[in-house]
Amino acid sequence: MKQSQLFTKILKEAPKDEVSVNAKLLVRAGFVHKEMAGVYAFLPLGLRVIEKIKQIIKEEMDELGGEQVFLTSLQDPEIWKKSGRWDDKVVDNWFKTKLVNGADVGIANTHEEPLTNLMKKYISSWRDLPRYVYQFQTKFRNELRAKSGLMRVREFLMKDLYSFSRTEEEFKDFYEKCAASYLKIYSRVGLKDYTFRTFASGGSFSKFSDEFQAISEAGEDTIYIDQKNKIAVNKEVYQDEVLAKLGLKKADLEEKRAIEIGNIFPLGTKYSSVLGLTFKDKDGKDNPVIMGSYGIGLGRLMGTIAEIFHDEKGLIWPENVAPFQVHLLSLGQNQKSEKLYRDLQKVGIEVLYDDRENKTAGEKFAEADLIGIPIRLVVSEKTLKENCVEIKKRGEQKTKLVSLKSDFNKLVEVRLQHFNVK
Repeated sequence: MKQSQLFTKILKEAPKDEVSVNAKLLVRAGFVHKEMAGVYAFLPLGLRVIEKIKQIIKEEMDELGGEQVFLTSLQDPEIWKKSGRWDDKVVDNWFKTKLVNGADVGIANTHEEPLTNLMKKYISSWRDLPRYVYQFQTKFRNELRAKSGLMRVREFLMKDLYSFSRTEEEFKDFYEKCAASYLKIYSRVGLKDYTFRTFASGGSFSKFSDEFQAISEAGEDTIYIDQKNKIAVNKEVYQDEVLAKLGLKKADLEEKRAIEIGNIFPLGTKYSSVLGLTFKDKDGKDNPVIMGSYGIGLGRLMGTIAEIFHDEKGLIWPENVAPFQVHLLSLGQNQKSEKLYRDLQKVGIEVLYDDRENKTAGEKFAEADLIGIPIRLVVSEKTLKENCVEIKKRGEQKTKLVSLKSDFNKLVEVRLQHFNVK
């Protein structure tokens, strides 16, 4: 992508109506556009990050045996009334509207009920189980107060997976596999050292749940971490009986602020019983299907990465989710830069090429730091005199000159790893 053709605009000042770091940086750097409170559009740079996150999650869900679907946003109230969750006193963040004939309709905030109802057509025997279904879909939640940029919004892209099992043992086995998969996802997006599996309340879904919390002062939650065992407890369930159940001691726990970046819920037969999702076992007896649900908000995860990985100059994207691997800056040497741009593309390196002629070197450097792509390459009159290109890792001060004849060929061959660029 040539930056002269990129659909974005760098802002010199942070938006005055944004308080959170993630919103200030992502709007300033041209990753997202704020449509209204709690509603953000993803521009090309931001969408590339979201798609990278999405691909990582998809690979891990597929590895678990998940099958991808895409369910409807418009919801029949009758299904939700059976579970009791159509009532605003039970779920207080519904978006509801009416069809032209006056009939009520809901706009989905989650999909336990409709998928359970759908599965009645596909599950009838023990041979049909287990089944794991997931989707990436926009959810709508009428938050009383949207805040913290991408952290608490009214419209967001969510990965939600649902498990359908024959026995509690079969369910627990998958539940633990999914928990491990979540930790792998967070590791792959750069949050391994920040993320803790956290025992928490289940809200309207179940009595208890497991959250995945990333340590950050920007977080809305308070958790208590056992660093040795790599688990935590949410303040909302921080009670002696809970600690005893988990084998934790207060003396071993450290209080931290954190951002919830995912959650998994054991649903039992709560939804299958009321909606009539049963299967016949080997003896011909009808049994309710045992369920679980597993969610990750992609925008919230992107916002969390921005909150954790930044400095006074701008964003610092982990390589796996960066919009591009390399930011190539041409300082008045467009012909040589163009060739280098093509060479990098030929070996599969994703490059944002700053070919703009109406920007000074200082402006290009400042904008590159703000955007936060992991590797910066600079082609200038100075570097070309030595037949070199300057390379710098975002977040580090040191630069290195790399020969365009020999060293850079090696650099290209190993996709930047020759110089420990990881």
